[in-house]
Amino acid sequence: MPGNPASSRNLPSITLPRPTRGRDTSVLRALKQRKTIREISDKPLSAQALSNLLWAACGVNRTIGPFGIPGRTAASASNSQEIDLYVALREGIYLFNAVHHRLDPVVAGDLRALAISHGQANLAAKAPVRLIYIADVNKLANTSGYQEPGLRDPEIQKSYYYADTGLIAGNVYLFATSQGLASWFHNCNKSGLAAKLNLRADQRILFGQTVGYPEKNS
Repeated sequence: MPGNPASSRNLPSITLPRPTRGRDTSVLRALKQRKTIREISDKPLSAQALSNLLWAACGVNRTIGPFGIPGRTAASASNSQEIDLYVALREGIYLFNAVHHRLDPVVAGDLRALAISHGQANLAAKAPVRLIYIADVNKLANTSGYQEPGLRDPEIQKSYYYADTGLIAGNVYLFATSQGLASWFHNCNKSGLAAKLNLRADQRILFGQTVGYPEKNS
């Protein structure tokens, strides 16, 4: 488990409710209405809304997918599922465990400000949820799926994990639009997060994405 075990000792895991369909909105309507909204209120998401959001992002949608591995709502290179989704909430930062559909604690404390870059920290400062995209290069290089030679090449790995992050972020945008939520994909404070998360050398902090209810005037 990444992070500092001592700092997450009093932070319990969060078992998420089963994802539900929620509001019905067609994909075409969501695409038409999709946009970046940076003005996000501090109104919290319900446990059900958070559950649905994370499942839509990269949750398990079939128990047996490519190469006998559980399939996800977002594609990945050789189904390596190399993008780990960290979730910064007021209570702390958690790692989304898609297979068990829960949030595993990583580090306690309100660190949402680190999930955005220095120059934009004042925007949506108290938004309830910030997603953090972290690539696990080891999963790419050692996937149990098709062992494409390029999966061990650093430059090709980079092209894959950036593309796979975009696929998850796109799911988040469409889900947010369909549920009347605001979403904003952005950079993050990589050095600050690295100091708190105690990541391995083969993990790469990539981007953040803020989700919440839009401010009334947005």
